[in-house]
Amino acid sequence: MRLGSIFKMVTAVAGLKEKVVTTKTTIYDSGVYTKAGIPQKCWYYTDYHTGHGRMNVTTAIENSCNYYFYEVGYHLKIDKIGQYARAFGLGYKTGIELPYEAAGTAPSTEIAKESDGKVSPASHTSAAIGQSYNDYTPLQMAKYIAMIANSGKAVNPTIVKNVIASNGVQVPREQVDAYVNQKLGLTDENTTKDIDIDKNYIKAIHKGMKSVTSGDRGTARSIFEGFEIDVGGKTGSTEAGSWTNAWFAGFAPYDNPEIAVVVLVENGGHGNYTAEVVRDIIGEYFGMNTEKVKENMSAYKEIETYR
Repeated sequence: MRLGSIFKMVTAVAGLKEKVVTTKTTIYDSGVYTKAGIPQKCWYYTDYHTGHGRMNVTTAIENSCNYYFYEVGYHLKIDKIGQYARAFGLGYKTGIELPYEAAGTAPSTEIAKESDGKVSPASHTSAAIGQSYNDYTPLQMAKYIAMIANSGKAVNPTIVKNVIASNGVQVPREQVDAYVNQKLGLTDENTTKDIDIDKNYIKAIHKGMKSVTSGDRGTARSIFEGFEIDVGGKTGSTEAGSWTNAWFAGFAPYDNPEIAVVVLVENGGHGNYTAEVVRDIIGEYFGMNTEKVKENMSAYKEIETYR
């Protein structure tokens, strides 16, 4: 599934680490980007017939400025964008203990040629904003957002906390992982490693994501206004034929993240609408949606054969 603007933090990390931009670099969004050979409009120009003006990486995330990321992608090129996407585990199976997981597709020269018959400047700019050659699952996106939230520390999703053998001894995690990998045909490429991201880079990106939910021009400000917990987030909208899919990705609490949430609503329109779902999930996680609820803490033993 294409993901649109929630991919922009990948391009931000790549642009900063590859020295295409710094945290202070500004790019002027006039509304229509022309370097790609075909006019590419920032969404703001489509809606309001003007550009965002001068943007840095933080404000570009806050305002979801396509123009800024077109320019960064134009200089990075598609293979470099794909390299960083894969570093976040995108384009690979996450290794979760479930069959039939899709690997998705990260952008590359080969994919662009296969899709369009050639690589053009528009290949680079479209890839930079999460369109065209980006095709991922919501779980992959949640993994990537969790890595953004914790400053690049690797995350490998699991639904198995531990396995207890019939003799009551806990099976070593390495043995469980080896069994799962063998059963699902996973290889070392499915194991994501930490990404070394300069603290100033991640601070600028986090600040932009917080501004999405609380900044003056944040694309989800209205949804999180008055919410008791500070949230870092990003809206996304992707073309799906004549329809538009809606994404929202968020993490909370902003200063000490515990949870990352990604929601996709097919044909949902703007990601702003999807943000309501993420807000409610975060609220439920932190017990903000209920009062005087007693949890049933009773437990019982159940043994299954491990094979």
